[in-house]
Amino acid sequence: MAETLTGSTVPRRQLGRYLRELRGSAGLTVRAAAKELERSEPTLWRIESGLVAVRALDVEPMCRLYGATEDMTKALMALARETKAKGWWQRYGDVVPEWFDLFVGLEAAANQMAEYEHSVVPGLFQSEGYARTVIAADHQGERDEEIARRVELRLGRQAILKRPIDPPAIRAVLGEPVLRSPVGGSAVMADQLDHLAEVSQLPNVSLRVVPVSAGYHPGIVTPSFTILRFPVNGGGQESEPPTIYQEMYTGALYLDKPTEVERFDAAFEAIWDTALDERSSRNLIGKTAEDMRHG
Repeated sequence: MAETLTGSTVPRRQLGRYLRELRGSAGLTVRAAAKELERSEPTLWRIESGLVAVRALDVEPMCRLYGATEDMTKALMALARETKAKGWWQRYGDVVPEWFDLFVGLEAAANQMAEYEHSVVPGLFQSEGYARTVIAADHQGERDEEIARRVELRLGRQAILKRPIDPPAIRAVLGEPVLRSPVGGSAVMADQLDHLAEVSQLPNVSLRVVPVSAGYHPGIVTPSFTILRFPVNGGGQESEPPTIYQEMYTGALYLDKPTEVERFDAAFEAIWDTALDERSSRNLIGKTAEDMRHG
């Protein structure tokens, strides 16, 4: 099957959301629906969460159980066929966990991102040397070939920064400690900082740094997060609801309730306003790179 730029992530999420709403309207719990459909609860949860592709033949009995109209059933079966599309990153399926596969698809589909990071350089902005150091540390015991594939995937994701059609508008805020931690040694970190300064000059990227001297700010108590927003469709509505992504040690959290998005929006804006402006941030990045080389 041919690869696409965004894969099947959005269709999978849309289908899962429709099925979840239909199940709820029918007054069925996940357990009750799974029992009637002779599926496991985890399988049904993964379908409704948009984590997996679904066959049209599997959607039909779900719609029948939930009392969907004939037109709705046909529409959802058609949508199910779209969930079979392959994204370019799925060739790395052996090193991409299911929860991260979803994120890469959303990242590719987003037209706006707001990211706050207080511990490491975000994946989209990492140099090859920095990425290899971080990935090797996170996957100790893996073969060099597997590490290389993970690095290749991370660098491949960065193509969206310069894609010729509608590259995403990205606002990113980094804590100053991200700049000063000599990941991979001073030489690797200096190269990373040079790369960061270069990326910050892309027309679709705005990068700021929160200096240590800022003292207490919302980012002190807020875990790293990314807010993703998506293009509007012909009806003027977003193709996907805004989504908050937070990566954890063994998985990830996806939040899309309006109240959750509002809180993270407010937190991001407060952190953004606390940070140095873009020019001052770039100057700090450059000075830190020189310190790494000659310190």
